[in-house]
Amino acid sequence: MAEPLLEVTDLAVEYLTEAGAVRAVDGVSFTVGAGEFLGIVGESGCGKSTLLFGVSQLLTPPGEVVGGTVMFGGKDLVALDTDELRAMRWRDYSVVMQSAMNALNPMMSIGAQLEDTLNAHGRLSREEIRQRSAEVLRLVGIDDAHLTSYPHQLSGGMRQRAMIAMALLFTPRLVLMDEPTSALDVVAQRSLMSKIRELQQSLGFAVVFVTHDMSVVSRYSDRVMVMYAGQIAEAAPTAAIFDRPLHPYTRGLMTAFPSVTGPRKELAGIPGSPPDLARPPRGCRFHPRCPVVMPVCHSQSPELYRVGEAQARCLLYAEQAKEAV
Repeated sequence: MAEPLLEVTDLAVEYLTEAGAVRAVDGVSFTVGAGEFLGIVGESGCGKSTLLFGVSQLLTPPGEVVGGTVMFGGKDLVALDTDELRAMRWRDYSVVMQSAMNALNPMMSIGAQLEDTLNAHGRLSREEIRQRSAEVLRLVGIDDAHLTSYPHQLSGGMRQRAMIAMALLFTPRLVLMDEPTSALDVVAQRSLMSKIRELQQSLGFAVVFVTHDMSVVSRYSDRVMVMYAGQIAEAAPTAAIFDRPLHPYTRGLMTAFPSVTGPRKELAGIPGSPPDLARPPRGCRFHPRCPVVMPVCHSQSPELYRVGEAQARCLLYAEQAKEAV
């Protein structure tokens, strides 16, 4: 087995509030291989974006990593100082934010922002900067004439592509994406995702893609990780998780979005709301909403059990996991 490109172990993130510390990410562990596309899904407030910011070390107060390690390139990102992280960002790994209109500087042209990033990590001539900036824009399907354009002069899809171009300036080994399609219409979403997948396969970088859209991960991800209440509820290869979802929460997510194939089915949401992480329920965190809840679920916290090629945090699989040991 090849060494993973990214290895996250027992990562914990807390937000300090007036009522005390709220653990938004609780003991999350996963790996990402070179060139792999990992999709992370779940409802709003489940900890997806906080996890991504914890991995990339972009959290700002009151958010803080309080435990765990993030091994990347032989280094623990959690243990690095600001200068060491700054040297690695963009060059070794990069982040594409959720809203490009907020992430891009509205007072600077796209070319000027690409130039700033290039200058922060090397000494290039003005002509070399112009050539590389034009190259990455063309790479994401934007005419290099838009180097002189400002963010407000571009469509939503073009702004997101410009952010991806910036993320690929140094051809990093890992690109972290926080819901880059959430503000786009379905046509722009399809176009952007196809371009991301095409670039990922041609350049060979790995992707960690955070979204709430199950249809996106079903089409583009190699592996899926489902989060609930700050924890991993289920993780499996994409085909396995869509063919046979194990966790009741995952099955609920599946019935909440329409399929374009197969017989027509009535959509069904998940009753209730995600728990307050300042006061999570005892036992399984999903039990107040679970359609197959058992008495033991109210008191016993499930582990992440291995079930074939998948993992599921559900007591339904506790005995099965014991028998497999």
